[in-house]
Formats: sequence, C-alpha cells, structure tokens
Amino acid sequence: MDIRIRRCEAGDEQALALVGAATFLETYAGVLPGADILAHCRTEHSEGLYADWLTRRGYSLWLAEAEEGGAPVGYAALTPPDLPVPTGEKDIELKRIYLLNRFHGSGLGARLMTTAMDKAAKTGFTRMLLGVFGGNSRAIAFYARQGYAEAGVRKFRVGSNEYDDLVLARPL
Repeated sequence: MDIRIRRCEAGDEQALALVGAATFLETYAGVLPGADILAHCRTEHSEGLYADWLTRRGYSLWLAEAEEGGAPVGYAALTPPDLPVPTGEKDIELKRIYLLNRFHGSGLGARLMTTAMDKAAKTGFTRMLLGVFGGNSRAIAFYARQGYAEAGVRKFRVGSNEYDDLVLARPL
C-alpha cells in the first residue's frame, strides 16, 4: 500500500481523532484499564482538541494516509515543549507520533519522524523531546534507533491512574 504524508490543515481533525483513539486503544488495550482508555480518548483524542491544535501558533501536524482512498493510518505532531525537564527556546516537543499497528515495521514511522525532525531543524530548533510510556518497550526501542536518549521522567495521567513516562531527547 502506498502511503503519503502531508501537512495537516483545518478539516483534518476527524482523521486525527480517529487515528489517535484507534492507536491508543490498539497499544494499551489489556495494559491499561478500559475505562481509563475511554476517558483518555474522550478528551485527549477529541476532534475539538485537534481542531484547536490546527489553529495554534507553533504547532505542526502531518497525516499519513493511503494514496488510494485517503484512509488515515498515522500522524505526527510537533508542539512547544510541555515536559518536566529544563527546556530552551531552541527545543521542540514531538507531542505525538501515532501509527496503526499494521504499519509498524514498514518504515512509515521513520518517515513520519524524519518529516517532523526536518521541519523542526529547518525552523531553527536544535533539540527534539518527547514523552513515552515507560512500559512501551516497542516505542522506546524505535526512539533509541532514532537517536533519542533519556532526559528525565514525568508522571502521566490516563483516566484515574498515573503512570511513569520517560522523557527522551535528541539533538537535531
């Protein structure tokens, strides 16, 4: 299947919300309580949240979609950093990089990462940070292959529970 990556625009919030909720469910079903997943997706993967992000200064989002038919399969989002580690004006956060499980191992995740890193570097940023659930070994291994190293830890709330996330960083 041929996949294109394109910059998001107003009107893409439904596709972003669908992929966000679907990938969160795929990744954490059986790991986190179902009620917490539903509560998290209701707020953190709502169309309204993505519509807001698409209008915010300093936010950049890209959608990966099937060439034929345009079905969304993943996305990446860059935002100003909101992490519990020291940051500076040349830092940017990879807030999310989500990809449906069936596309893992296809190289599409690396393409989304490269797209985000290239944009950040061209904009003048020198370091990219991200947060990842400490129990998500597959994602942590992917980020390590992309050159990320641990920069700290944060508490991350999903529903009524709090979890440890690793904060990772890499120079651009």
